[in-house]
Amino acid sequence: MKIINKRQILDAFNTDAVTLLLKQGFIAYSQQQVQQPPVQHFLFEQAAGDSCIKSAWLEGDEQFVVKVSSGFYRNPAQGLASNQGLMMAFSAQTGEPQALLLDEGWLTALRTALAGRIAAELCAPEEIPAIGIVGCGMQARLQLQQLKPQTACREVWVWGRNDVALQAYRRDAEAEGFRVQITQDAVELAAHCRLIVTTTPSREPILQAADIQPGTHITAVGADGQGKQELAADLVARADVLLVDSLAQCTEFGEIATAYRQGLLKSTPIVELGAALAQGIKVRSDPQQITLADLTGLAIQDVQIVKGILARL
Repeated sequence: MKIINKRQILDAFNTDAVTLLLKQGFIAYSQQQVQQPPVQHFLFEQAAGDSCIKSAWLEGDEQFVVKVSSGFYRNPAQGLASNQGLMMAFSAQTGEPQALLLDEGWLTALRTALAGRIAAELCAPEEIPAIGIVGCGMQARLQLQQLKPQTACREVWVWGRNDVALQAYRRDAEAEGFRVQITQDAVELAAHCRLIVTTTPSREPILQAADIQPGTHITAVGADGQGKQELAADLVARADVLLVDSLAQCTEFGEIATAYRQGLLKSTPIVELGAALAQGIKVRSDPQQITLADLTGLAIQDVQIVKGILARL
């Protein structure tokens, strides 16, 4: 079995090739060509942490993948990264372990950011006066980096609860060529931005329906487990179109789950990401629409990103 460390993974990573693989994976998932068992979730309240185990096999592939991904949100105060994890590839012919990818959670974070990039391709308005990023962590940084090829906009508003973290984010984003405003008022961010990405593990809504301007697209990636919610249910219900990575997952524990359970989405079109990609259509059909992408993270993304790394090693 190969053991591959983070440095080797970084050296082998090719953004364009992996993005194409991810799109193919989303399409295969929506076409029911993927075996993907339910996600296993762990919650460690005493440590402000959570972990999930995801696994999948794409029909016809020579390997299947199991991934462990964790978030422990007090870690930075101890000088540790918030996110951790690893991925394991096994033979689909013999079951033998083939590779252990010690990515320290980086591959999970990056495939999530690339999914945000794909969602923006399908949903973002043509005119974007400013990009809004809700959160200051690694995912918040990666999402902004991956939006650079999708829009010429370099104006950014960033929301966070901690001024030190906000200042650090501003320095990093300015080094990437963005002009950055920071705020601890999410209403202020929403007033200026038409493309918003929410990246926090919040368990209470940060954005409300009244905060969002017509013509806004929101990509929500934080609600990847029960109890997490960044957007108020009335905001989700206000969306004209919902894009989801998995209807099954998103209605169980995604950003749209609360509004779905409350029966608020009966007349709202809900489109799976893979279905939209297969049809080659834009999800947004009107510049004034409010669109929302709910990305809970699929194990097929892990299969595809591992495939992309191993192909280059």
